[in-house]
Amino acid sequence: MPLGANKAAIMGVAGVSTADVVLLYDTDHSNASTASITSGINSTYGEYIFKCYNMNPASDNVNFTFNCSIDSGSNYNVTKTSTAFMAYHDEGGSSASITYRTGEDHAQATGFQMLAVGVGNGGDESCAGELHIFNPASTTYVKHFYARFNNYFSGNELYATHMAGYFNDTNDIDAIQFKMSSGNFDGTIKMWGVK
Repeated sequence: MPLGANKAAIMGVAGVSTADVVLLYDTDHSNASTASITSGINSTYGEYIFKCYNMNPASDNVNFTFNCSIDSGSNYNVTKTSTAFMAYHDEGGSSASITYRTGEDHAQATGFQMLAVGVGNGGDESCAGELHIFNPASTTYVKHFYARFNNYFSGNELYATHMAGYFNDTNDIDAIQFKMSSGNFDGTIKMWGVK
């Protein structure tokens, strides 16, 4: 893949379209309860990258989450196994830690997967990050994913979340949904297909 096209796509430059990396979805969401992408996820690309910008919740101290569908978005409940760890540091410099988060992982569960935890709803609070899903159209293998998100925690701390897992389903994944664990949100979501 040409370095220039890859860098432009990963960094979120609108209008990128090459043979290797194609911007497929670019939507600003305002006071949305969910953000669902129900087209464009197919066998054309081996990797899909989702970038989320300034996801600001209406409710305080909520998680930003996602789940996928194998029935074009009728249900978002694909079985998954995942793991997560986080690093945090408070604004005052008095508290910092890195820890495995047992409450944010899944063991063959169908619920929504956390991407950012405890996001604040203040004017200066939000989360941002990226999610990668590999070979979602495979009907032979599980589908792997990983994500990295940063967020301004409701308690005035920075949280850096690292999450990875796999969808344990040999049906093809053809839709994805993002939402807060409670309430609506504002923010921009983009999706690229990578050959």
